[in-house]
Amino acid sequence: MLLAQTAFETRMLLRNGEQLLLTVVIPTVLLVLFSAVDIVAVDGPGKRVDFLAPGLLALAVMSTAFTGQAIATGFERRYGVLKRLGASPLPRWTLLTAKTGCVLVTEILQVALLSVIALALGWSPHGNPLAVAALLALGTAAFSGLGLLMAGTLKAEATLAAANLVFILLLLAGGVIVPLGKFPDAVRSALELLPISALSDGLRSVLQHGAGVPWSDLGILAVWSVLGLAAAARFFRWE
Repeated sequence: MLLAQTAFETRMLLRNGEQLLLTVVIPTVLLVLFSAVDIVAVDGPGKRVDFLAPGLLALAVMSTAFTGQAIATGFERRYGVLKRLGASPLPRWTLLTAKTGCVLVTEILQVALLSVIALALGWSPHGNPLAVAALLALGTAAFSGLGLLMAGTLKAEATLAAANLVFILLLLAGGVIVPLGKFPDAVRSALELLPISALSDGLRSVLQHGAGVPWSDLGILAVWSVLGLAAAARFFRWE
């Protein structure tokens, strides 16, 4: 049942044009555009794509695990889809696990696509693949918890507006494209605690600078994961 539901959720997402725009097209366009055009000054030596690729991998995780999942789940809840599935032989934990599986499948496709494009643009990644995998996994857990919390507590229209607003704000202020060093010190200290900042900074430390395991960034993501998933489990409403 779990595999069948995961496959169904994945097919539904891949057939949704708006979701594909959010999860695939936007990160890809931003990667190509900002790598080719000197619009925003980036930190550190090397090519622009070396700075941008890790940040846009983080954006891809956020777009799927948070924004896309929140909007899709919010409207499923509004139209009674979740209520009907919850009353079916499909256990509720299986449904939520299938949604997580759908997110993971989509992210694998995103990471593969963005990596191929970045490599074609001259990206030279470094570092430990296991550290990258840990960052992506914790980032997925953190954003999934926050997305489900939003979808399970707000109305669908409010979720649509809030999820897109958060996406734009974190794109601009989460270290994805604009380095956090460009912000004032007081503001930067707060921004560094955001999950998107921890994910993009951790990926950049490993992939751009070849650093070891970024324990501080992993710690921030772990805290967000625990808080987000616990809050979603506590406050999620099925109807």
